[in-house]
Amino acid sequence: MITENMPLIDRNTLRLPASAEYFAELASESELRALLLDEAFFKLPRTVVGEGSNLLLRADVPGLVIRMAEKGLAVVAEDDEFVWLEVKAGECWDALVATTISCGWQGLENLSLIPGSVGAAPFQNIGAYGVELADVLDSLSAIHLYTAERRDFSCADCCFSYRDSIFKSAQKGEWVITSVRLRLNKSPKFSLGYADLKARFDQLPDSQRTAQAIRDMIIALRQSKLPDPKVLANAGSFFKNPIVSAEQHQRLQRHFPDLVSYLQSSGDYKLAAGWLIERAGWKGRRVGNVGMHEKQALVLVNYDAATGAEVSEFSRQVCASVNEMFAVLLEQEPVVLPVVI
Repeated sequence: MITENMPLIDRNTLRLPASAEYFAELASESELRALLLDEAFFKLPRTVVGEGSNLLLRADVPGLVIRMAEKGLAVVAEDDEFVWLEVKAGECWDALVATTISCGWQGLENLSLIPGSVGAAPFQNIGAYGVELADVLDSLSAIHLYTAERRDFSCADCCFSYRDSIFKSAQKGEWVITSVRLRLNKSPKFSLGYADLKARFDQLPDSQRTAQAIRDMIIALRQSKLPDPKVLANAGSFFKNPIVSAEQHQRLQRHFPDLVSYLQSSGDYKLAAGWLIERAGWKGRRVGNVGMHEKQALVLVNYDAATGAEVSEFSRQVCASVNEMFAVLLEQEPVVLPVVI
């Protein structure tokens, strides 16, 4: 179904006002290919969205805005150790996590309560509490937005890195993901690298140390820190945790002994963006309709009818302040639409 001049305020969790020139919600690959090859829309720019939990809409989006709504989950292979699932792009990510745990499959529990659709997950290689999608993704299928070519991407083909993939960088705006294939464990191999998570888990008796227990803990942790976008409009973590060299980290640590950082396998250090923002004085600070949340400095919130321009300007001020204080450049996570060419 195609809707002209479709309002998007209810289709982005920051609740920013914008419209799509044409909005298409599609229930199958065949519908998608037919639309992409339709001469009536052939010359229009094309944009893919999911559930809108990672968008910054600064104006109306021209051309064709596409959302894959196809749902479905199937076991496509298994052995004694693993199970392989194919999941359609329109499935809700957190509902998928809950389903896999209830089936006794392990690997997604650390990614509980991340908003968005399954098809959007590979775009920025979603991650939380020491686990990334790249750790469990086997492959995915996608359709080229301008040729309607279908292609399978292996995990290596996706060029995953921290909050990045080929779909977000090198081939940005070229593909719409239609399904993903995940490899999950049949027996527990828990990831407990985060101290607060491990401390809670270790307090449990052995019989309760399950994937469901980890999911419950992560849901509780996220809900204690992150505002519900249905109550207070936000897009979750608004900035990436910046990565700096060992030399820069050492300089920062001399000036800020309580600097929160994590050593990476490369020898670089990942800094806690929330800590930087809080130390720069932005936690709980509001300018007009926009502010950083009072409980979590990493979450930018829309208090009351903000526009994309207001959000962008507020983000610019936060970045400038952090850079002035720490000589560290913050990069925002949400995708800005429409894309400036």
